[in-house]
Amino acid sequence: MSNKLNSALLDQAVDKIIAYSAGEGDGKKRNFTETVEIQITLKNYDPQRDKRFSGTFKLPQIPRPNLKCCMLGNAAHCEQADRIGIDHMSVEDLKKLNKNKKLVKKLAKKYDFFMASDNMIKQIPRLLGPGLTKAGKFPTLLSSGEDMQEKIDEVKGTIKFQMKKVMCLNVAVANVDMEKQQIIVNVQLAANFLASLLKKQWQNIGQMYIKSTMGPPQQIFF
Repeated sequence: MSNKLNSALLDQAVDKIIAYSAGEGDGKKRNFTETVEIQITLKNYDPQRDKRFSGTFKLPQIPRPNLKCCMLGNAAHCEQADRIGIDHMSVEDLKKLNKNKKLVKKLAKKYDFFMASDNMIKQIPRLLGPGLTKAGKFPTLLSSGEDMQEKIDEVKGTIKFQMKKVMCLNVAVANVDMEKQQIIVNVQLAANFLASLLKKQWQNIGQMYIKSTMGPPQQIFF
């Protein structure tokens, strides 16, 4: 699929974002790593009538490296998680929550995503109730042969576009500590992937902006 983004405009927008987050001009350097998100307004799209879309895509560079993961694991996986410094919980730990809605909610809030061993994943609804699913954080499966760190990086690097009832979409695609070229590539790939999900592709995209967490939006498509 051809890239409909004007590369000079995108280049300029990324320069402005980087400069602003570094404190240049009227920008301000923050004491945390700002995320760069893409904001998209759709057009000629009727969320009531048109088919809702949903798709995930793995970016080459991880947009949010600080996402917190918890491994709901069997003994081997808990041991592995311990070795690489990842929080983990066993079946016994989950049983202690006693399906208490408040405690499950607290657990879901504490982490950005969960992974579970294949022999655990089926037990999760029984052990925890629907809490993780409601929070949109049902665990990702980690099978016994997979490398845990690789799988964590894959989840951290995967973005999701999902059509809800509104015509605007916001997705984190990069962060200001990345190289300029890495930000550009992630933005281009994310934009092209979204267009591929739409019925009329780029003709369904009205406007597209990129912005850092605290910075002003920069238009890259109209």
